[in-house]
Amino acid sequence: MPYRWVHQAQAGSQQWLLRRNCALSPRQLAACFGAVGVVTLLISAVFAAQGAWLVVPFAGLELLALAVAFLVHARHAGDYERIVLADGSVLVERLHGGSLARVECQASWVRVEYRGARRELIRLVAAGREMAVGRFVPDAERTRLARELRASIAGWQA
Repeated sequence: MPYRWVHQAQAGSQQWLLRRNCALSPRQLAACFGAVGVVTLLISAVFAAQGAWLVVPFAGLELLALAVAFLVHARHAGDYERIVLADGSVLVERLHGGSLARVECQASWVRVEYRGARRELIRLVAAGREMAVGRFVPDAERTRLARELRASIAGWQA
């Protein structure tokens, strides 16, 4: 499953945490990439010792590509969306590539819009602001998440 979401309900608050499901921690991924890099360097050293020096620049390009892939992955591995419903307000927090965005508004103003179209995000609309959530939830599960959000927000509006 490439994505996961966690719903926590406590007395007086509810929280949904939506994030990618990364199989490896950044440390484990660095170890794997490091092992591949060492093997690449060993192979290129063996070929260079036998006179095939042209292998070394290509090994360097491979190591560069591995480093770029690691940095891209590391930049987005911690991305998440968090929706908190507490004390009559809705807080939407999104971390994307190290950039944190937060929007908070009264729960009584929030309307959940979702038609169920493929690749459509759930929109929380309030007071002229719109917050799109659900990037880390599979299309098939977004309907269920939208229902949960509607029911929870309606509970605060009553």
